[in-house]
Amino acid sequence: MDIVVVSIAALFASALTFFSGFGLGTLLMPVVVIFFPVEVAIAITAMVHLANNVFKVALIGKEANRSVLLSFGIPAVIFAFLGALILGWLSDIPSLFEYVAFGNKLQVSPVKLVIGILILAFVILELSPRLSSIAINKRYLPYGGVISGFFGGLSGHQGAFRSMFLLKAGLTKNEFIATGAVLAIMVDMSRMLIYSWGMVEQHRSIEWPLVIAASVSAFIGAYLSSRLIKKITIHSIQVVVSVLLVVVSLGLISGVL
Repeated sequence: MDIVVVSIAALFASALTFFSGFGLGTLLMPVVVIFFPVEVAIAITAMVHLANNVFKVALIGKEANRSVLLSFGIPAVIFAFLGALILGWLSDIPSLFEYVAFGNKLQVSPVKLVIGILILAFVILELSPRLSSIAINKRYLPYGGVISGFFGGLSGHQGAFRSMFLLKAGLTKNEFIATGAVLAIMVDMSRMLIYSWGMVEQHRSIEWPLVIAASVSAFIGAYLSSRLIKKITIHSIQVVVSVLLVVVSLGLISGVL
């Protein structure tokens, strides 16, 4: 059941977010976290996210802007390590408190609380017309790399900040998509090193059949999206995704998930 649900979520998330440059991890991670601990769910989501962006780069990667990759990507990679290390530290902290609801013992851990709050913050960011229209001057691209990389390592939510900064980089539509995909790969590879090390230390294992199935589904979604995206309104997609994210984030914060 977990493979079916996560694969379907990966397909739709990939299809809905192909052109926006962000949202796959934002949508997929809350679905994966239903079946796995938060830190494992983030690692699985990162693998699918990485595989999906590799596929996107194979399609249009040659149009990525090299100067933006350097000025934005290098700080992003460095701070992705930092964010991933902090995630590992939060995962080792005991639960903040426990309580009983509907006959079940629920725990609220620091990592769940942090991730839940982050998801709510990004929902506000992505839905607010005022915030989503913010565009940053090109000379601030390295600072954008710092912010995007850090949150990418901590929770996987890097794309919203990345898109905000890239909007002012003077890129064409294809350059925007390609550059965003390459930057996402750079951050994903750096944070995966930390995630993998932490999982080895904790003797955790990855459900590879699920990762492979979800990745293939994401490929299909990305492929279909390039032909169907013109018929879908981005605002309606954001509303549906954000409703789900609010529900899941409240579940994490309360300890239900």
